[in-house]
Amino acid sequence: MIRTSRPHRALPEAIAIARERGKVQVAVRGPEARYHFTIDSTTTGAFVRVRFTPHILAAAADIAFEFRGEILRLRAIMRDVSLTRELWLRSKHGTWRFFRVTADAIIEIDRFGRDLPDVDGTGSGSVRV
Repeated sequence: MIRTSRPHRALPEAIAIARERGKVQVAVRGPEARYHFTIDSTTTGAFVRVRFTPHILAAAADIAFEFRGEILRLRAIMRDVSLTRELWLRSKHGTWRFFRVTADAIIEIDRFGRDLPDVDGTGSGSVRV
């Protein structure tokens, strides 16, 4: 697993972004923590893990490879129709990218949890990992 720095600056920003989607509950920190916080809205919830990346513009496949350990941690969280598992990445310049982690892929989403349109404008393409 490639080790990235802990998201000291990214985490407070991520929590502010998450509050736009619903109530935020920060998880207890520790080496075994699978997520940093949860977002509870009226119809859905999300388990979110935040990381720093110097390669914010990398292809989704490269991000899936670089953060495979983080993705495995998120996949260990229970699955449900109303719950999502998300990986949020921040660059040193404050640029964000958001990904929904499914059982076999990552899907790029916007900050509100909606799929980003692909080149055809039909929906976000997923990257199998």
